[in-house]
Amino acid sequence: MTQTFWKDKRVVVTGGAGFLGRVLIEKLKEKGANNVFVPLHKDYDLREKEDCKKVVDGADIVIHLAAVVGGIGANRENPGRFFYDNIIMGVNLIEQARLAKVGKFVALGTICAYPKFTPVPFKEEDLWKGYPEETNAPYGLAKKMLLVQAQAYRQQYGFNVIYLLPVNLYGPGDNFDLNSSHVIPALIRKIGEAKKAERDSVIVWGTGKASREFLYVSDAAEGIALAAERYNESDPVNLGSGMEITIKDLVNLIAELMEFKGKIEWDHTKPDGQPRRCLDVTKAKEEFGFEARTDFREGLKKTIEWYYTNIDKLK
Repeated sequence: MTQTFWKDKRVVVTGGAGFLGRVLIEKLKEKGANNVFVPLHKDYDLREKEDCKKVVDGADIVIHLAAVVGGIGANRENPGRFFYDNIIMGVNLIEQARLAKVGKFVALGTICAYPKFTPVPFKEEDLWKGYPEETNAPYGLAKKMLLVQAQAYRQQYGFNVIYLLPVNLYGPGDNFDLNSSHVIPALIRKIGEAKKAERDSVIVWGTGKASREFLYVSDAAEGIALAAERYNESDPVNLGSGMEITIKDLVNLIAELMEFKGKIEWDHTKPDGQPRRCLDVTKAKEEFGFEARTDFREGLKKTIEWYYTNIDKLK
């Protein structure tokens, strides 16, 4: 099915030059996609309706990965920008794709859309049972509104929009800029720089008690591709690994893999973010056969190797 599904379809991948996007493009090509268009930020501003109209013109499938994202610090500093840019990009793209009669639209949400105190593991039906964690609520709610739009457009116009909820991604090629990176690349960089400077400690935000789930980037790309091929319903679907780890255990594991013997100092004045994160991943397996394959320890090793190989090119 895969080869025949993608062959000769015009596929638009917004954010295709980014961390996940680059891996997804390769995945789609492996699956037989031979007409993939990536609208670059320098050429198209997806906050502008006319640019969105140009981007979706003639497309069979639009996969919307483009987002303004970051870790807890970036979310705290840019709540207005994170809200506006993310909601307006999605709203414009979905509307213009509908008008252009695009066959299918794949919208990527975020685990940040879930309520702060969602029971673990997070089930899709829990999505509306409370307000998101405050530090990333503007971002999470902006992305959540795309689900409302997707379901409304399916109901009124019969427009085939699906909505996926991925957990935090990691892997080679991640964003290692400490001003905007997520927890895994930030920790790898902090520990790497401490080792290089021969410092005997690193400072980590929060208490270490919060938990997170992580999905290796190539697994995420596979999940998105399978959903694009096989899923055509209005209900949101989690994309994750189903694995939960505390930040403290994560820091210790990365320190071990990087052979850092120094002390971990916790900055309790900084927020932990959401207390726990772990997804119920049953629906993705049942609906389109997706299961994460990458062992977490092995995925971290590959990410660390990439960091050391590319350390001189990082900001």
